[in-house]
Amino acid sequence: MYQIRKATMNDTDIMHQLINAYADEGKLLHRTYSSIYENLQCFYVAESDGEIVGTASLHILDKELAEIRSLTVSTDHFGNGIGKRLVQVVVDETEMLGVKSLLSLTYQVDFFRKCGFNLIDKSKLPMTKIWKDCKHCSKYANCDENAMIIEIHE
Repeated sequence: MYQIRKATMNDTDIMHQLINAYADEGKLLHRTYSSIYENLQCFYVAESDGEIVGTASLHILDKELAEIRSLTVSTDHFGNGIGKRLVQVVVDETEMLGVKSLLSLTYQVDFFRKCGFNLIDKSKLPMTKIWKDCKHCSKYANCDENAMIIEIHE
């Protein structure tokens, strides 16, 4: 059994390990401890028997668009619905905040499609996203991630 809850400072070492393990595989952007600390209030963790087994965060880009970031699930816990539950918690918070759409930049198209996201053309992303985050990415000039979005409020 597992639970989803807001992250705390006690979770940051495991969060850092999980996120950067995915980043080392080229699936996510690396996160520094400083970045995790500064954004801790945006993070959720999945916990199983006292062990952190997944992460996800919600990042507000502007009045109409938020992004799900740093979605991870420990490989030992794949297939238990943890990723989908983490996404749903972020979708629920996006809805509660009144943000219109939730974005995912991902390689996991099938997974996010099952969560209700649809592919969009990256050129349709607002400049707030491009200038805030993408310009610092090593893949900026040759991005191979897929942009997917779920409409929360029409």
